[in-house]
Amino acid sequence: MSSLILCHACDLVHRLDPVPKPTRIRCARCGAEIYRTSEASVDAAMAWALSALTLFIVANAYPLVALKVSGSTRLTTLIGASFGLYQAGYTSIAGLVLFTTVVVPLAQVGVFLWLLAEIKLGRLRARPVGAFRLLAPLRPWGMVEVFLLGALVALTKLAAMATIVPGIALAAYFLFMLTLSSLASATPSEQLWQWIARTRS
Repeated sequence: MSSLILCHACDLVHRLDPVPKPTRIRCARCGAEIYRTSEASVDAAMAWALSALTLFIVANAYPLVALKVSGSTRLTTLIGASFGLYQAGYTSIAGLVLFTTVVVPLAQVGVFLWLLAEIKLGRLRARPVGAFRLLAPLRPWGMVEVFLLGALVALTKLAAMATIVPGIALAAYFLFMLTLSSLASATPSEQLWQWIARTRS
C-alpha cells in the first residue's frame, strides 16, 4: 500500500511505496531528502539516549571552567552562567541560553527515552506520541553546538587575561553534543513512526 509524501523544499508530492530499510529517498525535482530510515535498533537508540542523559547530568553537575585571576579562582556551571547573565541585567539572553542549552536538550532526551521505553515494552500510549509531536518543532532550538562554539571563542579571548582550566563539564557537554547527534541520526522521524506503527499493530 502506497502513501503520499510532500517535499519540504519544493512542495512536490510523491507517491511513497513500501521500501526496504535502511533507505534514503530524495525529491525527484529538487533532490532534497524527504524520507530516511536507519539501521539502528530500538536498543541502540535507547543506549544513545541513556548515554546522552548521563553526560547531560555530568555537564550540569560540575563546573564548565575555572578562571584563575590574581590568585583567586572562580568556578561556573552551565546553569550558573545563565544566572550570572540574569544578574548582570541580560534577562532575555539568560533565558535564551537556559532554554537552548538546558531545557530543550533535556526535554528532547527525556521524550526520546520515554517514547523508546514505551516502544520497547510494547505498551505505547497516546501521550508519548503527543509529546513527540510537541517536541518536533523544538528540535532546531537545541543549540548545543552553537553554545560550545561561543564558549570556545570566549575562552580563547579570556586566556590573555586569566588562567583558564577547562572543567569536566566542558568535556561532558562536548560528548553530549556528539551523543545527541548520534541519537538524532539513529532516530529520524520516519524511523520512529515505523516503530510506533509496529508497536500498535
